[in-house]
Amino acid sequence: MARSGRYKVPFRRRREGKTNYYKRKRLVVSRRLRAAVRISNKYVLGQIIEAHLEGDKTIVYASSKELVKSYGWKAGTKNIPAAYLTGYLLAKKASEKGIKDAILDIGLHVPIAGNRVFAFLKGLADGGLEVPHSEDVYPDETRVRGEHIAEYAKYILENENLGEEYYKKRFSQYLAKGLKPEELPKHFDEVLKKIS
Repeated sequence: MARSGRYKVPFRRRREGKTNYYKRKRLVVSRRLRAAVRISNKYVLGQIIEAHLEGDKTIVYASSKELVKSYGWKAGTKNIPAAYLTGYLLAKKASEKGIKDAILDIGLHVPIAGNRVFAFLKGLADGGLEVPHSEDVYPDETRVRGEHIAEYAKYILENENLGEEYYKKRFSQYLAKGLKPEELPKHFDEVLKKIS
């Protein structure tokens, strides 16, 4: 640790890698609602948050876990299609509460065009929530629907070197829930229709 008088210890949440205070200050000072997205090891979580002096207040909440319980989602809960559907669900819940616009809060996620955070943003925008952004950051429509996963599953089945055992091992979670990964785009459309 530095011993000079000019060394400053960062705030605890910054040291733990949880909060970027520079970015947070700019979001809070804007006095607008924040559409926060966080991606854990299992789920995609979204919230509409209002800043107050005594602490942030969550107005609306949506999770990819909710997709499984309430809408019959059988695929992964942290991939691009799940991120899009979670954003879409959050936007629908926000419109029921009369919320029309917000600004995106991605926390410490790295803003790379086409990743899950921006799939969530596309879901928000398609769900009717106005969020200032550029459409250049959206993932391809084929990736949002999960067509890349379906194509990979077909490739494994057709490839003699990999075979059916690798297919069953790779997509065991999908198959256990009764979903063939080749049918993911169709399943995505069904769940999207249920949310609408």
